[in-house]
Amino acid sequence: MKHSKKKRKYIFVVGGVMSGVGKGITASSIGKILQFNGYKVSAVKIDPYVNVDAGTMNPVEHGETFVLEDGYETDQDMGNYERFLNVSLTRNSYMTTGSIYQKVINKERSLGYRGKTVSVVPHVPLAVVEQIQESAKNEDADITIVEIGGTVGEYENILFLEAARMMKRQNPHDVAFVLVSYLPIPSAVGEMKTKPTQQSIRTMQESGVFPDIIVGRADGIIDIPRKLKIANASMLHKQDIVSAPNMKSIYDIPYYFIQEGLDNRLLKKLDLKKRNNEFGNFHTKAWKKFIQSTKNQKKEVTIAVVGKYFDTGDFVLSDAYVSVIEALKYAGYGQKTKVNIDWLSSHDFESGKRTVTELKKYHGVLIPGGFGNTGIDGKDMVIKYVRKNNIPFLGICLGMQRAAVEFAQSVGKLQHAESDERNIKNSIPLVTTMESQKTKIKNANMGGTMRLGSHAAVLKKGTLARKIYKRETISERHRHRYELNPKFNDLLQSKGMVISATSPDGQLPEIIELDQKLHPFFIAVQFHPELQARPLNSHPLFNAFIKASLKNKK
Repeated sequence: MKHSKKKRKYIFVVGGVMSGVGKGITASSIGKILQFNGYKVSAVKIDPYVNVDAGTMNPVEHGETFVLEDGYETDQDMGNYERFLNVSLTRNSYMTTGSIYQKVINKERSLGYRGKTVSVVPHVPLAVVEQIQESAKNEDADITIVEIGGTVGEYENILFLEAARMMKRQNPHDVAFVLVSYLPIPSAVGEMKTKPTQQSIRTMQESGVFPDIIVGRADGIIDIPRKLKIANASMLHKQDIVSAPNMKSIYDIPYYFIQEGLDNRLLKKLDLKKRNNEFGNFHTKAWKKFIQSTKNQKKEVTIAVVGKYFDTGDFVLSDAYVSVIEALKYAGYGQKTKVNIDWLSSHDFESGKRTVTELKKYHGVLIPGGFGNTGIDGKDMVIKYVRKNNIPFLGICLGMQRAAVEFAQSVGKLQHAESDERNIKNSIPLVTTMESQKTKIKNANMGGTMRLGSHAAVLKKGTLARKIYKRETISERHRHRYELNPKFNDLLQSKGMVISATSPDGQLPEIIELDQKLHPFFIAVQFHPELQARPLNSHPLFNAFIKASLKNKK
């Protein structure tokens, strides 16, 4: 593919005071308002940890692993970028300390440095710069938003800030820096405090990087006196201090930034002008229509999401399933329906803290993906109840595997049917390790080795799946090591389970369902449909699930 020799621009988004302040949403919203102005925008996420990718990390610790179309396992912020910008990104758009060091070492081993002494500086920052520029070129972006994870004061971020400094030094008008910082309002004081942000600005400046824009995250709007305080500490104008208060919907943030004049300030910093073109007009109109749909909800449903990654100490973490949450919302918006979501831990059903009869009050039940043995029995109890009580059910990845196991045990009378993942002695391998995974598991080759990324599936005529997708062949993103054992396909189908989609060679079951004469809506998929749901293009499976839940409510 040929790319035009355009002058590419870069915006670095960094954090101050604390992590989790909203850099990813800020970066995504900045990208959106630049799209409104007619510019093609891409995004890059830099994570400072030494893990090569996000695939081996516990979702309770780090949130959802977002899988790209090409199979790369990334941070959940990549999902925000894809959803806001309505794009599908590639592995070049994601890097970690581990992946960059790996790249430098591999280059050294293959004599890529031609015998030079390889140093942390400049070779590591140069590798970062190279990947950022390569990503911009591959996406043919006018402007690339680069988010650096963590905060400016962290030791791990020094090399990434150095890379940003190098790019700014080489082309000052092509690079801008946005600091996203938190402004606390201590309850005992009742006043918004700017000092932590001032300290973050000073720390950033010590790295040789000076902010062009400061986005102040807070519970409320930043007033003029505090904007002036922050401006004085950063050598900026008060117009460069942008308020970012908590909002009901993250999708309203781009319009709020426009009200604050952020698009005009950024374009000026980058020596750019607004473009009144077809690209910008499309994104402006489409987003406006989407925002209207989020505020015009005449109906309401309540969905139970039964997962195993909610508990983190005394707190509940929904980040492990953020793409599922957003996919449910988009499906609701398209049907003028507010989707209320209750997080139910599968462990609670096992321990007796909850009873399955509580599920009666829900209009639909969703079981998302996961790994390991904990919480599995609770999921099986939930699946059995919703199957027998005609509650709309959507299972994803592990949710599909457990739906098949529960059906085989309860209806197929295969009492010992199980998954290889549980490693239960003398069990029948209804869910088995994929052939391509057996050697990898034996050798503990676990990083980036699952069945990952987009794979095709063929849908059978006359099935619910075919009715939902309205096509014969689909492509969805996967992330798993285990599959339904094809040896049991005939047995499952003889008992009433329908295998409604398989891999193109007919070997791997990709979608299972119950005939609608037996259950109004019971469908489960091996892939992760939530990864392709977009604000401007909700996913057909989630649309059908919400529609069935609305019908169940009646």
